Amino acid sequence: MDDLQPDATWGDDAASPMERIVRPTTLFIACGALARELVALKRATGWAELTITCLPAHWHNVPQKITPGVLRKIRSARGAYDRICVIYGDCGTGGELDRALAAEGVERIPGPHCYQFFMGTAGFEALTEDEPGCFFLTDYLVRHFDRLIIKGLGLDRHPELLPDYFGNYSKVVYLAQLADSSLKARAAKAAARLGLAFEYRMVGYGELADFVARAAGTPVPADA
Repeated sequence: MDDLQPDATWGDDAASPMERIVRPTTLFIACGALARELVALKRATGWAELTITCLPAHWHNVPQKITPGVLRKIRSARGAYDRICVIYGDCGTGGELDRALAAEGVERIPGPHCYQFFMGTAGFEALTEDEPGCFFLTDYLVRHFDRLIIKGLGLDRHPELLPDYFGNYSKVVYLAQLADSSLKARAAKAAARLGLAFEYRMVGYGELADFVARAAGTPVPADA
């Protein structure tokens, strides 16, 4: 599942047409970087009426695409679902996404980015207040570090740019969703490659799990 299709949709394939008409349904429009976690939470809640559709994760590098892309998804889904929610942070849109969602009457998970809602707002704000020089990784970013960070920033071709990009950071903080020793080792290697100290924090799904559970009306199991 490392290369989930950005426009793939995960819903209730077993539901009959009549069941889909009479049962409340919810659509999550999400960043592709969260697809794996959302599919896991959907399975954990056992809520068949939740459908997930994703936009390309690399749009974080071109945030001007995010709001129009989300709006297209919303408008094409109108009438097919009882409720539509957006699983994106602001993600560099400068408030444009929130303004568009307010006009559409669509809710999104609170927070500027996934680091905050994975770690939890209070903990994230306290950490960044005390240590502003943190560069954050999630499970997704660890899996795709070379493609998104090294190649994405051109460091494979121009390693001399490393101080320009990361000179103001003091450490890498890996906010892990899964307790996976291989991912932890890869994250530590990524920190070393950037010349930064390394800190590991097992945070799980954080406020993302709370948001999904509220939408589903079903608590997420503690071991999810």
